[in-house]
Amino acid sequence: MKPFEGKVLQDSEAVHACQLDGKGGIKPISAEGMVDSANPCWLHLDYSLPGSARWLNETLLLPDGIRNLLAGESARPRVTRLGEGTLINLRSINLNADSRPDQLVAVRVFITDTLIISTRRRKIAAINDVLTDLQEGNGPTDSGSWLVFVAEALTYQTSEFIDDLLEQKIPARGTLALIRKQLIVLRRYMTPQRDVFSRLSGERLAWMGDDDRRRMQEIAERLGRGLDDLDASVARTTVLADEITSQMTEALNRRTYSMSVLAMIFLSTAFLTGLFGVNLGGIPGGGSSMGFINFCVMLLVLVGGVDLWLKRSKWL
Repeated sequence: MKPFEGKVLQDSEAVHACQLDGKGGIKPISAEGMVDSANPCWLHLDYSLPGSARWLNETLLLPDGIRNLLAGESARPRVTRLGEGTLINLRSINLNADSRPDQLVAVRVFITDTLIISTRRRKIAAINDVLTDLQEGNGPTDSGSWLVFVAEALTYQTSEFIDDLLEQKIPARGTLALIRKQLIVLRRYMTPQRDVFSRLSGERLAWMGDDDRRRMQEIAERLGRGLDDLDASVARTTVLADEITSQMTEALNRRTYSMSVLAMIFLSTAFLTGLFGVNLGGIPGGGSSMGFINFCVMLLVLVGGVDLWLKRSKWL
């Protein structure tokens, strides 16, 4: 991309706007200064802001087909080469307050050798990490290394989240379904993101050096190992769900069995109490002062006999 004056980047209402100094740090964008491949500029935009949306629609630095893609609906991770630039869609773990991590945040990047434009709607912690590295003088030096830094930060956060999920030996009651959903969402979006990193490592992009491509391949492999752990976790949650279902079924069966045994024990006593409770003459013991006591003793003997029979039959 041809060098251009920094004044064309003004009025973008960018969340972050800086120029890489080529030494791992940043410097302000000068309106009179020139932007070239040695010192590319980085604009991080929130496309929901009116000023940023207007700048995206009006700037001549972007091809016409890119404008809507940088501020469009969320899409799965992908990489598209467009002339001298490359459009990259990526996903980040959502670390914003009052949000679930699996509600992934989209970040879109249009990158050339002289210009980096990243857009988002919600805050992205990985972008802030890269900015912190730049402010400390330990950040990327050019467009290629900037993309590597961002990919590393995104993959690190994803790996951390996966490790946290794996450390939950026995999920709390009611959370297993949520964990499975999180695993499925990660699997859906991180698989194409790994493919994006692999493709970038193999593409002969002019603004990416051999070392950047090697590091990008390492990131893709690291994310691939995380996806293997995800597959194992999905299988583990399936086993846990089956085990929980089995335990619940077993507990229900034990309760049903206990109720059946109790019903069998008291079935005979219910028969006798029902029989002796009829209001007819000739009931044995009806005229005896010891009739009730004798009847209770008979019930106890009957219950003991039934209990002994159940034990010998190995029902108890």
